[in-house]
Amino acid sequence: MRILIAEDSVLLRAGLTRLLLDAGEDVIASVGDADQLLVAVERHRPDLAVVDVRMPPTNTDDGLRAALQMRARWPEIGILVLSQYVEERYATELLAGAGTGSTGGLGYLLKDRVADVADFLVAVRRVGEGGTALDPEVVAQLLARSRQRDPLAALSPRERDVLGRMAEGLSNSAIAETLVVNESTVEKHVTNIFTKLDLPPADHSHRRVLAVLRWLGA
Repeated sequence: MRILIAEDSVLLRAGLTRLLLDAGEDVIASVGDADQLLVAVERHRPDLAVVDVRMPPTNTDDGLRAALQMRARWPEIGILVLSQYVEERYATELLAGAGTGSTGGLGYLLKDRVADVADFLVAVRRVGEGGTALDPEVVAQLLARSRQRDPLAALSPRERDVLGRMAEGLSNSAIAETLVVNESTVEKHVTNIFTKLDLPPADHSHRRVLAVLRWLGA
């Protein structure tokens, strides 16, 4: 596999190069900043680029920005991003375009994972072959953030049941019969649902319909 490395740390760049060469891969170029990365990709068209998120010239998110440009211009090239810490915004932004016409693989790993050579090489090859490799810590944090954004996360299991029946078009009495509870209990659950979904009474909106729309969009 033809690999390009973009990492501003000279020691880490040399270490990655040696590691990949020893594993039988072909490191065709290594660069130290985001501008050189784009030039090198255009010149060499690698199968995979291993890219540090924070690189010169500004040492902020230059590597990530270059990776996104690569994704747009050369969607067939695999990109494996390395980061010192889990940076959810960057991970989300990079992965947002996965499956939208790009054939190249995508990966996001913490730099600590490089120390586990076997796992790192598995990730490199998976991304180089068009697959996905996400650091377990990245996955955990993205899932946690996803749960926080879940509009139904505040609902209890029983309230979710009631909202599900509402989505089926059932009246409160029909829901009570289905769930084998009193209608007053269902009314209490419905009131709680409106409160937790921040759906106050309004003249020009039907809270029941709005609640169901939240359910369908969750």
